[in-house]
Amino acid sequence: MAGTLVVATALDGTLARSALELLGGARSLDAALGGGVAAALIGHGLGLVEAAEILTRHGATRVYRAAHPALTAGQTDAVLAAVAGVVRRTAPAVVLVAADTVGRELAPRLAYRMRAGLLTECVSLGADGEAIVATRQVYGGRAIATLAMSSRPVVISVKPRALDAAAADGTGTVEDVAVAIDEAALPTRVQEVVREQAERGLDDARIVVGGGRGLGGPEGFKIIAALADALGGAVGASRPPADAGWVPITWQIGQTGKTIRPALYIAVGISGATQHVAGVSGARTIVAINRDPEAPIFSLAHLGIVGDYREIVPLLTARIAAQRGG
Repeated sequence: MAGTLVVATALDGTLARSALELLGGARSLDAALGGGVAAALIGHGLGLVEAAEILTRHGATRVYRAAHPALTAGQTDAVLAAVAGVVRRTAPAVVLVAADTVGRELAPRLAYRMRAGLLTECVSLGADGEAIVATRQVYGGRAIATLAMSSRPVVISVKPRALDAAAADGTGTVEDVAVAIDEAALPTRVQEVVREQAERGLDDARIVVGGGRGLGGPEGFKIIAALADALGGAVGASRPPADAGWVPITWQIGQTGKTIRPALYIAVGISGATQHVAGVSGARTIVAINRDPEAPIFSLAHLGIVGDYREIVPLLTARIAAQRGG
């Protein structure tokens, strides 16, 4: 194989949504560069059977399924060993990795092992002749850099929610790949995984209400949560409330948190720091509510409301609830 290999993880037995987004990008590259699209399915558990079927339906003509008990959350060394084994077997020209907790560590280490070029945190992929053209946010999201890579092989990490998921219109085959991992020899070992419950459907929500430092404390999130409930949406936060412990870290949206692409994003008490904007710039419509008329968020928003959220948000919530109830 000299085409594109997508690294698809199922470290808890369930296929990560980012795998379908990577397949979308891989199919776009394959249309321009050729070589075919395959996937390295890395994980453990009975869910790998269904995960492999999903990957073939969404455009992977061949799925290399690598299963091992050590391929669990936090075990990036084991994931690297498994992916490297599939790469040696398939010799891809391009490897696509999600820029998530695992992928941010995996991509550079894999590129070093492959003696490959490396593009990280990309938000779009394309081709110009034989060159792969990618864009990434720089300067905290204040600018976009366009990068061209003509050498092969190349490892590319892509930010989650940056690409559209591939359509379910394909067929393919599945091949099991033996993985030799000596768990005792792994340089790191996960002793315990503590999970915090993320806010309802934040990753995939069509409507998100985000709160910032301007809410003044954790009580403010109860006010915006009521608005989110009325809209059937989810609640998120900028980094300061997460750092302050007002909300779980899993609610954080931004350059160091989640990247979201909702149809509607309502930013309440958020100043509009570039680190947060980097995570919401893909929203179709952005509404900002802030008492500071000079807040940077208003330069990004499609609609801005200047005033105290404690007065504005309950009125919006009541009006929406009344309309839906009537």
